[in-house]
Amino acid sequence: MDDQEFSTRPVPADRQVAWWRVGLVSAMVSFSLPTFLTGAEVFLAMDNRDAIWAIVIGCSILASLAALCGAIGTRTHLSSYMLTRIAFGHRGAAVANLAFAISLLGWFGVNIDLFGDAVVRLSRDALGVDMPVWIAEAVAGILMTMTTIYGFRAINILSMWLVPAMILVTGVFLVSSLGQRDWSATMASTDVSTLSFGHAVSAVVGGVIVGAVIMPDITRFIRGWRGALYTALLSYLVVQVVVMTAGGLAADLQGSGDLLEILLAAGLGWGAFVLVIAGSWVLNALNLYSAGLSVQASIDAPTLKLTLALGVLGTLAAFLNILDRFLDFLFYLSIVFVPVAGVIVVDHFFARPAAYQEAYLDEVDTVSPTALIAWAAGSGVALAGAGGWLTVSGIAALDAMVVSASLYLILTRIRRSSV
Repeated sequence: MDDQEFSTRPVPADRQVAWWRVGLVSAMVSFSLPTFLTGAEVFLAMDNRDAIWAIVIGCSILASLAALCGAIGTRTHLSSYMLTRIAFGHRGAAVANLAFAISLLGWFGVNIDLFGDAVVRLSRDALGVDMPVWIAEAVAGILMTMTTIYGFRAINILSMWLVPAMILVTGVFLVSSLGQRDWSATMASTDVSTLSFGHAVSAVVGGVIVGAVIMPDITRFIRGWRGALYTALLSYLVVQVVVMTAGGLAADLQGSGDLLEILLAAGLGWGAFVLVIAGSWVLNALNLYSAGLSVQASIDAPTLKLTLALGVLGTLAAFLNILDRFLDFLFYLSIVFVPVAGVIVVDHFFARPAAYQEAYLDEVDTVSPTALIAWAAGSGVALAGAGGWLTVSGIAALDAMVVSASLYLILTRIRRSSV
């Protein structure tokens, strides 16, 4: 990330690009181990036909949310953290941006940990080479941090090179899985379900909903708002559906959720390395990129030093093996800040669209009590849903967003009528 990443101002016209360049970056994130693993877990826990429908419905929800959030990014050309500042005020946004940064930095460390374990196993099984896990994690941390330092352009270039390879590997993976059993036999599978349909959809949505919420961080570089729609459809309704289904079918065929064993059993060899390295590299570069934007939106810090510091912190978290204990915390933190998107969507499209124009950026309130109340209510619903105490749709994050958006709309109208 360089000093031209426009963390606190709109992306100028001469730095905006065609939608497909941003779409490749967004789609690349779907070619990651967490996406394949989610598909595998859903297929192993329920009937195959229901699993496919759960994936399609979950990805449709994600595509809709990503399109809305992404469209705001293309209309304003602002980062998600500047959008949060407009909706919540300077001080209110500081709290939300801290949650964003901690969560994204935590996931940066989690993915390095996952990446290191995967590379060590693959190097041993495919190449016969034993590698200390700390070396794999250190190299991963350095490469991902360096990519982030060079900003969105570097992430975009990396995606342009890696997406074709990932499409090829995934295609081979899918064909290999389907070639060992015909489609009718696959759909006739009637495994005993240990996961309800609602919880399956929730798993699909909850695993990657943070990426949909922070979509403005990359769509702000797109010239027209339709590009955000195309990017969301390509990423979530096409690529993610295919990747999750490929991982799920292979897991169902092998009767195992161990993705690395499935990849090697499919005869991918070096293709497995490409899948692990490429997907994790781009995903984590975006995690660190967005974490840096969130911090810069709240404090004035040199971009290079900030990115290096965050990269070191995330990599150290992987070294210290504290991430297993941190995962529950990250999960709850993620679903707590997801309702922020509900407030921003209503604020931009319905309540105060004029506030998001460049001329008004210096007139942001100190704090917005209305936004904070709506966020708190949505977060409460998210936590209650995650704990199984309260559910409407069966998808905790989605319930939280609907509650925060609806309450914010009601409160802003009451406030206007009382003035």
